[in-house]
Amino acid sequence: MHLIWENTIKNLVLLWTGPFKGLDEGTGSYQLPRSVWDAIGVATAASGSTIPGAYGARPPNVATDHTATTADSWSFWTLYIGPVLLRRSFTDSKYYDHFVNLVKLLHKCLEFSFTVQDVDSLREGFVQWVLDFEDLYYQHDPERISICPVTIHALLHIADSIIACGPVWAYWAFPMERYCGLIRPGIKSRKHPFASLDRFVVECAQITQIRLIYQLDDDPGFALSKPHHETTCLLPPSQQDRPEPAILRKIEKCLATRYDMSGNIKAIKRCLVKAQIVQWAKLRIDDGDTIYAAATFAAADTERRDATYARYEVLVDINAHRRRVTPEYKPETRYGRIQHIFSVEMPPCAELGLRTSETLFLAGITPCNILASHSQLDIQYYEEESKTEQFVDIDCVQCLVGRVRDGRRWAVIDRSGALSRALYIPDA
Repeated sequence: MHLIWENTIKNLVLLWTGPFKGLDEGTGSYQLPRSVWDAIGVATAASGSTIPGAYGARPPNVATDHTATTADSWSFWTLYIGPVLLRRSFTDSKYYDHFVNLVKLLHKCLEFSFTVQDVDSLREGFVQWVLDFEDLYYQHDPERISICPVTIHALLHIADSIIACGPVWAYWAFPMERYCGLIRPGIKSRKHPFASLDRFVVECAQITQIRLIYQLDDDPGFALSKPHHETTCLLPPSQQDRPEPAILRKIEKCLATRYDMSGNIKAIKRCLVKAQIVQWAKLRIDDGDTIYAAATFAAADTERRDATYARYEVLVDINAHRRRVTPEYKPETRYGRIQHIFSVEMPPCAELGLRTSETLFLAGITPCNILASHSQLDIQYYEEESKTEQFVDIDCVQCLVGRVRDGRRWAVIDRSGALSRALYIPDA
């Protein structure tokens, strides 16, 4: 895969941004004005503030910062940022469509498992992409043969490599490169570098064992988890101040739906008076994504990368506008900003059918008003967020997402794909 990020993608960029190996566009029109590519570089660097740190290092300015454009950064730019920022950049959309077809194939390559049909589809896709590359850039002109390096031909062998060796994630070079980057600072002696590395590796292993034996973590003893919220835990700092009335009313509305008491909100109010409500700063999903509540997010801290946006799943009554029709629910994927995170310890309450206390985790979200989606990739676009905060069960929150500014709109970057989507199984 490194050949793709370090060669194929870089060569495409060179074709788009100027003479490649002394060749002009020929009969094509694929070169971008310098001002356009500079704007793409600036937008790429700016996206670092709205793409969470969990997604990787800050994207560099691909137009000017050549020393920071590693295989890892080119990989992320190609799969997520490039399809957003290159849209409407070419005078002829066929070049953008050709790039998007490559992105689709690369996403397919990075899947965890493959069927025989998947590999066949991948093989056919790369064959067609190479044929289109020859039409668009090589233009079947022997004088332009240098536009077709061996790395273009290598794409035709990816499917065979998957059959022979398995999915590419099992043997690509990223883990080894990152490990080398981890241990390189351990070299303290030019005369005995390997002894320095040995000591550093042993010390890292010892620290890991100490953390495991004594159960140390980043937030020892302060995280809150409950058995019925198996995938989520709440992280400090926390505070027990009573929410302001406007927030409390929204929590009441959420609980009325949960306990099927929409027609008796007063009962919810009576029980909620005795409840212990704690506000939390963060939530963590499956020991992976950590999402911050915007209410605790320091907007003035320009160095902090925004990790307050998430994808979440809700059940929507498709008959909600028809009063006398039995509710029929269907799952719906939404995106929004986590504004508040609360744990609500409900006391025993006969009116709600609670014989024992119950602790609920709730997230207050301002939904993004999705306007459109990319026709070929799983990229959603919105301009504004709803001004109304909605509270949902925290298990509805599926993953952390990032955003890239695209003119007046925002593009939502979701790296999880279909592999992590929640499945709704109706009760029998």
